[in-house]
Amino acid sequence: MKYFSTNRKSPEVNFKDATLSGQAPDKGLYFPITIPVLPASFLDKLAHLSNEEIAFKVIQPYVGDCIPDKDLMNIVNKTIAFDFPLKQINENIFALELFHGPTLAFKDVGAGFMSCCLGHFAKTIEKEITVLVATSGDTGGAVAAGFAGIEGVRVIILYPSGKVSNVQELQLTTWGGNIQAYEVDGNFDDCQSMVKQAFADYELQNKMFLTSANSINVARWLPQQFYYFFAWKQWADKNRPPIISVPSGNFGNICSGLLAMKSGLPFKHFIAACNTNKVIPEFMQTGNYQPQKAKATLSNAMDVGDPSNFVRILEIFDQQFKGIQKAMSSYSISDDETIHTIKKVKNDYAYLLDPHGAVGYAALEKYLSAHSQEKGIFLETAHPVKFDNTMEKILGYPLPLPAHVKSLYQKVKGSIRIDADYHALKNELNK
Repeated sequence: MKYFSTNRKSPEVNFKDATLSGQAPDKGLYFPITIPVLPASFLDKLAHLSNEEIAFKVIQPYVGDCIPDKDLMNIVNKTIAFDFPLKQINENIFALELFHGPTLAFKDVGAGFMSCCLGHFAKTIEKEITVLVATSGDTGGAVAAGFAGIEGVRVIILYPSGKVSNVQELQLTTWGGNIQAYEVDGNFDDCQSMVKQAFADYELQNKMFLTSANSINVARWLPQQFYYFFAWKQWADKNRPPIISVPSGNFGNICSGLLAMKSGLPFKHFIAACNTNKVIPEFMQTGNYQPQKAKATLSNAMDVGDPSNFVRILEIFDQQFKGIQKAMSSYSISDDETIHTIKKVKNDYAYLLDPHGAVGYAALEKYLSAHSQEKGIFLETAHPVKFDNTMEKILGYPLPLPAHVKSLYQKVKGSIRIDADYHALKNELNK
């Protein structure tokens, strides 16, 4: 498999080079030249295959011969060594729980897969690999957990000061060793901009082997397709494909779902469920993409005003707005609606949503109110305890913390505070 840059000014590369580069030299994102179409026979027998067999079959065409099949299967086994249950909430709505991994968030799959791939590739590289990543909450902890202790790789995490939860901050700042966190006086878009500037800085690139662990990296983005195949495996009524609602911030997750649908997965329609950062809901109405300054919300991991991966959605649909409109709808859900949804679902169905899952649920409910004959799945992307302070304010009582989350509070935060300025980051990297 070869990958081209969405800016179309860089040479085509294979999976290894796309992973190691992170971002193309022309600042575009890498995208596969062809989207593999999976045979109907594979989809027909999906329910009888193991998750490992499914994931290997999905990802192997994208990796090609860059990783031997035996090693790739081992990577897949490590990546998805936990459950992805589909749970029914009411007659028409189901939750795909993606928070059963080590950091209680869906990012564990992409971060785990990428860390194993980079660990495999690092054996052939003389320089230390520096992984530079911006996080709006969950990515940082998942990347830290995935890369901690991997020889030949150091990780630099940028996160917005005061805009991640206590648990999220502890998950990304308490590792030490090869993991270093920088607390940025700004928002997520500032952090993401600084990362992009680093990749465009040829002086810095000549000094260190730099790559990204954000979903701009194909090794982080592509394995997120697994969720959708696992959902279809568990979906009982194969003659009535579901609507899929995805809490969306930087749009890597829903983009991977749309890619899976293009590969043959028979979902009927996707919903990009956004908070009050509504660049994409407005785009879906007007056809004009207008980046905005990110606003802080209860669903902080989705506080993105210029989602990087939307350019890949444009590629999936050949830049055709009508094609996107047919495949995807988008809704903006306010904090008040998020709070109302959490309380209502808890009271009515004894199911506790986190703020991001609540956005996904509320958007799906809006769609189904106008399409009453349909049923749908929303992605519950993080465990509610990751947002313990927010959840306590909403519910009026503290959530019981799992033992491994309690242990985080015994650790000491270790981060370096810097201005939202690329030169401040560069100075730190050059130390």
